[in-house]
Amino acid sequence: MPESIKDIQENIVEEFAILDGDQEMTNFYIMELGQKLDDLDESHKTEDNIVKGCQSKVWLTANLDGDRVVFQADSNTAITKGLVSLLVRILSGQKADDIVNADLFFPERIGMDRFIGTQRSNGFAAMIKQMKMYAFAFKSKIEA
Repeated sequence: MPESIKDIQENIVEEFAILDGDQEMTNFYIMELGQKLDDLDESHKTEDNIVKGCQSKVWLTANLDGDRVVFQADSNTAITKGLVSLLVRILSGQKADDIVNADLFFPERIGMDRFIGTQRSNGFAAMIKQMKMYAFAFKSKIEA
């Protein structure tokens, strides 16, 4: 059984705790996480898949695998790619209902607002909103 959204977030909080709030190390770690994200096929890098509200370009796709939503994403900037990789890690492979109702507490617990600016925070919120919208659409499809 896949890890719960809560458990994955707890793991992320622990990983960031090791960095002890060091901004440079934190940014480096986020960029490193982005490098581990599976490549998004160029054919998915379309206008339709761009997350609106992000300063950087962020492409996001979602598919249904049984009753689980699978996300793929990419960005044209290293930090943003790292941020979206965290969301993919937490939400991809989860049930649509769980994604829609997810309480994403990790940004606050890792003090994300300290190391990403307002512009990126708005973009991050837009990514979460888009992922929840995809899940909501799949949820109604599953229940139909």
